[in-house]
Amino acid sequence: MRPFSVIVAFDSQYGIGKNGQLPWVLPMDLKNFKEITSTVTDPSKKNAVIMGRKTWESLPPKFRPLPGRVNLVLSKEGKLKVPSGVICADSLENALNQLSTPNIENIFVIGGAQIYAEVINHHLCQRLYVTHVQGNYDCDAFFPPISKDFFLISASEQFEDAGFSFQFCMYLRN
Repeated sequence: MRPFSVIVAFDSQYGIGKNGQLPWVLPMDLKNFKEITSTVTDPSKKNAVIMGRKTWESLPPKFRPLPGRVNLVLSKEGKLKVPSGVICADSLENALNQLSTPNIENIFVIGGAQIYAEVINHHLCQRLYVTHVQGNYDCDAFFPPISKDFFLISASEQFEDAGFSFQFCMYLRN
């Protein structure tokens, strides 16, 4: 099994979602997400994204599966109906084993709250890509507080987009 990264946007209270949706629409953040999760150094390889069933279902159907990436959906429920080419797994270990192939360059966990809570303390979780959205958006789904095991290695300038103020940060595990 290989190391993986987490990518997330959260508000000042670690809120990531409300009523099964993102509480904001940030075109710059969506572009950043696509760039980070799609970019490979070896053109013969692809990156993989791991998401929970609820995150999968929250994606607009026209964006499912996320293009240019191997999509893996984690679900403890039996047979999930997904398009061909989308991988299903019933545990993180099973998912990481399935993605430990030479054609995968990087693995990104993209949500949601249940999955983040499970992976954040996993020893193979090495990097966090965080969009810090200023303010409190009355969320009902949350990211776990970032442990002292991670330290900030880069922070962008403060951006404004669609009425929201935010910053891109990267954290590395000690």
